[in-house]
Amino acid sequence: MKIALIGYGKMGKEIERIARGRGHEIVSIIDLGNQGDFESEAFRSADVAIEFTNPTAAYGNYMRTFAAGVKLVSGSTGWMADHGEEIKKLCAEGGQTLFWSSNFSLGVTIFSAVNKYLAKIMNQFPGYDVSMSETHHVHKLDAPSGTAITLAEGILENLDRKTKWVKGTLLAPDGTLSGTTECHADELPVSSIREGEVFGIHTIRYESEADILSITHDAKNRGGFALGAVLAAEYTAQHAGYLGMADLFPFLND
Repeated sequence: MKIALIGYGKMGKEIERIARGRGHEIVSIIDLGNQGDFESEAFRSADVAIEFTNPTAAYGNYMRTFAAGVKLVSGSTGWMADHGEEIKKLCAEGGQTLFWSSNFSLGVTIFSAVNKYLAKIMNQFPGYDVSMSETHHVHKLDAPSGTAITLAEGILENLDRKTKWVKGTLLAPDGTLSGTTECHADELPVSSIREGEVFGIHTIRYESEADILSITHDAKNRGGFALGAVLAAEYTAQHAGYLGMADLFPFLND
């Protein structure tokens, strides 16, 4: 399979390593200094492009990739609120293909399924209140993380007493704490911490007067994210439309 990379930071380099190890060819690498290569023959020859950049660049990268007629896998977050419906419509009606996930980690995929199942169980036990926290490196721009939002939505789908998630506290890299976890009974607070070079920690906590039940996913490195992105690219090469991890791993729909 021919792959184009959009974004060549630490994540892009890890994806390149894993993709080559699985026998794929990297035909184009686009970063800040060569944006014109979206129009190159090398980029157009790709079966799939894999994009990991940032919230401000993602939408433009999507549109340039679609214009080149290339299918796209993306793990960029923070763009959905402004452009989500437009991108989904382009995939549903405009013949474009995007496989998007807030997190490509295989461990997080399993964690997401466990999260939904646990919420179904806890729906029977109203004495437990739920909250969430996520920790990421200081370079991450959006908070809460896209993964935390996806996990929160999984809880809302299965826990009748919660109707929406809200931002909790934010501990900034400089140690400044803002926000609050105080909220209405039907709201799920999601707190964020930005420190060091943390790859990603997500914790979901159910607390009653008697005890606390919590589940956590703690990423040790970028390898799991990169492998998941390459697996998604392999899937996307054979499929079309607006795709996600539930397409790649049907157990997420159970």
